Amino acid sequence: MSAGVRVSEKLVQDARLFSAVDNRSLTGQIEHWARIGKCSEENPDLTYNLIKEILIGLEELNQGESSEYKIG
Repeated sequence: MSAGVRVSEKLVQDARLFSAVDNRSLTGQIEHWARIGKCSEENPDLTYNLIKEILIGLEELNQGESSEYKIG
């Protein structure tokens, strides 16, 4: 389900810039920032890079790209 949401013109301008760099749609960029922000609020001790790596790992699992982890 999607819903219309009003956001500031400044956020739209920033998202448009970053979406071009990251090859995302404008909506995709804002959704990405929302996911990162949500994870950050839920896990305040984690860095941005660690949150991003976790989200990448979860997406890899969703796409069936997983392998057994071997220690040593």
